[in-house]
Amino acid sequence: MSFPSHRPRRLRRSENLRRMTRETHLRVDNLIMPLFIVPGARVENPIGSMPGIAQLSVDRAVEECKQIRDLGIPGVILFGIPDEKDAVGSDAYSDNGIIQRALRALKEAVPGLTLITDVCLCEYTDHGHCGLVKGNDVDNDATLELLVKESLSHVRAGADMVAPSDMMDGRVGAIRRALDQQGFPHIPIMAYAAKFASGFYGPFREAAESTPQFGDRRSYQMDPANGDEAIREVALDIEEGADIVMVKPALPYLDIIRRVKEEFGHPLAAYNVSGEYAMLKAAALNGWLDEERVMLEALTSIKRAGADLILTYFAKDAARILEQGRAT
Repeated sequence: MSFPSHRPRRLRRSENLRRMTRETHLRVDNLIMPLFIVPGARVENPIGSMPGIAQLSVDRAVEECKQIRDLGIPGVILFGIPDEKDAVGSDAYSDNGIIQRALRALKEAVPGLTLITDVCLCEYTDHGHCGLVKGNDVDNDATLELLVKESLSHVRAGADMVAPSDMMDGRVGAIRRALDQQGFPHIPIMAYAAKFASGFYGPFREAAESTPQFGDRRSYQMDPANGDEAIREVALDIEEGADIVMVKPALPYLDIIRRVKEEFGHPLAAYNVSGEYAMLKAAALNGWLDEERVMLEALTSIKRAGADLILTYFAKDAARILEQGRAT
């Protein structure tokens, strides 16, 4: 039997050939770095389950964002942990809230960096749920009013983009109408459109101090088994005015990322969440995996599946490698 005329290995023989024929290119432009902001000064609280990540006071966040900007990363997304929490998450929409203070400082000190804010109430409520609780359930429509207030407060403080993550029905449309009516038609919305009730959020809840005090979030976050429902959710958010839609988490839902991109062709983000970060970090720290290699492989898989933007705690590490041209 003769050898086949086509030998795929011919184009794998050297690094230059592999570079020339590479189909998917991960770039620093694709990365967004999440940050956790806390009250105080000179505060840097390491997060035990997320090695290398810490809660930062505003002054430390300014220093961090200067590094992020200098690495070429185009944007950050901010999560706030307030001085005090209450049943209605009032710090979320206070003009002197933790995120509002951070936005003003960052806008002045780090011009050119795109400031995105997570719009949700779970970090700000004493019960840890993403909205206004009545009885043992989150009241969808009453919560919309607070999310609108939060979005407007963030934008007035300097947010360049708002990212509602609460998964309340109709919140994208409510926020879009309010932004337009209040003179902010230019502000884009990045909607957490298909956010699954995932077990991969555990380390985030430590970082954001947002573990629910009762029940769980399955009545508003999506069932991990449902793919068709994810497509319906994305369609609704696009119809309501989302400029970017998001799938969260990323690695266990690469099939959803691909389906969303093929179905809509809309700007698409994916969140490489805390649990995904933590498991790779833990394996690397134990010497079981090559951290740099598996990090880039994971991020490239998210890009290959169809994501245009990747929210990841690996953003700084990936940017350094990409800058040095060591990505494979």
